[in-house]
Amino acid sequence: MKLSVAILCLFFGMVKISIAQVMPKLNWANKVGAKSFPSSKKIFIANNYGAVSDTVTINTKAIQKAIDDCSNKGGGIIILKPGNYVTGSLFIKTNTQLRIDKGVILLGSQNFDDYPEIDTRIAGIEMKWPAALINMLNVKNAALTGEGVVNARGKFCWDKYWAMRKDYESKGLRWIVDYDAKRVRTVLVQNSSDITLKQITIKNAGFWTVQLLYSTRITADGLVIRNNEDGKGPSTDGIDVDSSSWVLIENCDIDCNDDDFCLKAGRDWDGLRVNRPTEYVVIRKCIARKGGGLLTLGSETSGGIRHVLATDLVGKGTGNGFHIKSATTRGGTVEDIYFQNCSLDSVGTAFQFTMNWNPSYSYSTLPKGYNYDSLPPHWKVMLNKVEPAEKGIPHFKNIYVSNISAKGVRKIVNAAGLKESFLQGFHFNVVKVTGNTAGDISFGNSWVLTNVIFSGADGKKLNVTNSTGMQLGNN
Repeated sequence: MKLSVAILCLFFGMVKISIAQVMPKLNWANKVGAKSFPSSKKIFIANNYGAVSDTVTINTKAIQKAIDDCSNKGGGIIILKPGNYVTGSLFIKTNTQLRIDKGVILLGSQNFDDYPEIDTRIAGIEMKWPAALINMLNVKNAALTGEGVVNARGKFCWDKYWAMRKDYESKGLRWIVDYDAKRVRTVLVQNSSDITLKQITIKNAGFWTVQLLYSTRITADGLVIRNNEDGKGPSTDGIDVDSSSWVLIENCDIDCNDDDFCLKAGRDWDGLRVNRPTEYVVIRKCIARKGGGLLTLGSETSGGIRHVLATDLVGKGTGNGFHIKSATTRGGTVEDIYFQNCSLDSVGTAFQFTMNWNPSYSYSTLPKGYNYDSLPPHWKVMLNKVEPAEKGIPHFKNIYVSNISAKGVRKIVNAAGLKESFLQGFHFNVVKVTGNTAGDISFGNSWVLTNVIFSGADGKKLNVTNSTGMQLGNN
């Protein structure tokens, strides 16, 4: 996927702001990404280990044998002959490259038994959960590459979730159903370093598509994610950077049904216990189509999210353009964030900032009639209260938005801080947005809007309440 630099430079006649103008604060930005790549060119053909292209045979053991043999012999490249191969969870090893070439399609098994449970973190809490379709766990210098396709065929997970959710909501258990459903992720990088994900097309995730967890020095380059081909899959995030650091995401094209590019850092009591940030992340030259948001930070903010550069991005029809979300039990600080040189077209809300996101999901309350002692361990984790309560209050500060154009927006700004935690130090420079209405800011402090036009069709100006030190120009 190639984005026209000319288009990104000429939005509404604006002058492009170069990274160099803010580089004194971004001298880390050219240091992100994997620093090594598997060097061995020795080829291991999974078909020689018994892999069969018939769309019926479960090839997990055969492909894993090829990966293991490659690893045991010092590393190399695992490939398959052109064809369609059904598989369950695969585990890429240190110094190996799983290359899915053009003409090869990996089809995810639709049997939950083919995804063994592992210790991991999901949606902000550590628990047992099925392994992903493709995993890198505790490895170094490994890669998933190629011009082929990974089709997770996740509808079996979607169907399970919707049936469970209907039942759980009737019992007042909306807050736990996402954890009990145990849907399958497609790619998981966990406790690993110097990892490269490149070019692969990934379709129809059962849950999150790519999760980068507790890892460092990661490059995701040229990934194409398509999660809406077989229906509307719930929670099919594109790429989730989860308590990880020194990450480079570039040239990716995502069409999903939840957050497109999302940064996370743990949830509530458990996230505060782990206390591991997401930091030093660059996302550039990417496009988001359908999905919850072009760039989303949170709602899992407990460990903190900081030092993020998102530049030269396009959002087409996403729910939000730039979204920061948390809840009053999350805690953590989101700070030193740069969102610049981006174009938004037909998004729901251009700038959405909230500290009380989705209460029915965000807050855990056990209905009457349940015996606490007999609850599953992850239920108890979710029910653990953050004490003192002040530790659960999130903080958003030092946010820099520049050279942004947007049209066809329903609401331009929806920003709601808390009386205990103002939205602090938001800076908008050279921003032009047209939409239905300018929107609202509450509990903001020290916002500065320079060369900014928020043009709502209803003619109303920004509605600002309970805020101080606001320099909003003509808005």
